[in-house]
Amino acid sequence: MLCRSNQIRDPLRTEHREPAAVREDAAMGFDQYHEPANELPAQTRTFARLCASLTEEAEAIGWYEQRLAVEPDNQARAIMRDAQGEEFKHFCMDLEFLLRRSSLWREIAQGILFQEGDIVEHGEEAEEEAVEGAAARGAPLPGTTSLGIGGLRGSRA
Repeated sequence: MLCRSNQIRDPLRTEHREPAAVREDAAMGFDQYHEPANELPAQTRTFARLCASLTEEAEAIGWYEQRLAVEPDNQARAIMRDAQGEEFKHFCMDLEFLLRRSSLWREIAQGILFQEGDIVEHGEEAEEEAVEGAAARGAPLPGTTSLGIGGLRGSRA
């Protein structure tokens, strides 16, 4: 609740306090970045936005799953199931966008998704094969131009 002096008033207290400071990037909706947004290339900002969207879609899918578990009305359940289907579609589109832009992620995903057997085992194998394959091809580490082997200048065998 605000007083005339633009201070926040706690209804349980009689004293006034100043509003909490708001981070500039949070006020502008950029709190999804862990680095200064103005220092990130446009493709990295887009990638981060789609990662955030993927997370939001997954949360929505979970919310619908909970609602469906407790809703007794069949017509309401049908509507919710339809809405959840939209969230599945959006999740998959976000994921496909991200996988098309990260060859390492795509390669690991291909070793895990739609495979029979132990998911964790597939994950370990896919990660190992993808990382080793990228290193063998001389691919830079994700997000850099470094091959991860350090500099050779000044080293003598």
